[in-house]
Amino acid sequence: MKNILKKKSFLFTLLIALTVVSCKKEIEKINDKVNDASSSITEDSKKEDSSAAKKDSVVQKQSLPPAMQEYGFYNAYIFPKDKKVRDSLFALFNKKFTEKERYAILALNRLDSKNKWNADTLVVPAKVDTTLMEYSPFPMQLDVLSPVKKFVVFSYPIQAYGVYSNGSLVKWGPTSMGKKAAKTKTGLTFANWKKKLAISTVSSEWKLPYNFNIFNLDGIGWHQYDLPGYPASHSCLRLLMNDAKWLYNYADTWVLNPGGATTKAKGTAVLVYGDYPWGKRKPWRKLLNDPNSNNISVEEMTKMIEPNIEKILKEQDNRERIVDSIKAAKAVLEQMPQTTRTVEP
Repeated sequence: MKNILKKKSFLFTLLIALTVVSCKKEIEKINDKVNDASSSITEDSKKEDSSAAKKDSVVQKQSLPPAMQEYGFYNAYIFPKDKKVRDSLFALFNKKFTEKERYAILALNRLDSKNKWNADTLVVPAKVDTTLMEYSPFPMQLDVLSPVKKFVVFSYPIQAYGVYSNGSLVKWGPTSMGKKAAKTKTGLTFANWKKKLAISTVSSEWKLPYNFNIFNLDGIGWHQYDLPGYPASHSCLRLLMNDAKWLYNYADTWVLNPGGATTKAKGTAVLVYGDYPWGKRKPWRKLLNDPNSNNISVEEMTKMIEPNIEKILKEQDNRERIVDSIKAAKAVLEQMPQTTRTVEP
């Protein structure tokens, strides 16, 4: 009996010892896992801290955007919302570019100096041509217009106008045409009357320098007024002051019959075409990715003009005959001897 008890006691002790050893090994394994996990967490934490630091650095860097971002032929001059930073960048912009260069850059962005503060991004050419001709979206030559002495085209899609003399582009520039609720009438028309300072029929407070009417019954014409960088007018075609003056002197007016009741001859041919991409990216912003994105092809222009060329030439010939006859009549009157007045005694 005693031997049996001893054997049982020995087996029990051995079992406990084995259990303790097993538990010890499990504990060591668990501790190893915990230590490994802790080490991993610590390393990950360091990585995250490092990543966060880098991210914070990037965010901090991006919060102060560079004055210029390089894209290629055109660059982006970015203005943040923060007024102090914005003012500083405008000061740099004014220092970097001459007055004529700033004028050209704003024109490319369909802005005048008054509304430059509306810009959050300016598209700036790598080399500034103050004549703008290097960046013309219109073809430099249009054979279809070779017999046409004067022709003006307004593009709604890119908010720009172009001027052709005998098929050669002589000038182009920015415009702000009718807003979505008051779109500018499109199609072929002719220049009518002009006035150096007109008063808007919409509001007497709106003064319109160098106004040139092209849709008489609708009261629509081109003139100088604000260019805010998008279509904003009440149907008219807004221009920069220098452009309004130039077109005022360039285009021909209509010729009226005595008394002004009817038109004897029409003025310069004007074509207004297309529509603006409302709600989409401003067309001139696309120049950052593709310097040719605003270009209108010769084929496209020709296709628009050809159906109207017969009428344009007919009105041009008629105007030349009328003007020549008026000049001839004036010359005859000037050569006639003046009648002497007799004074009664």
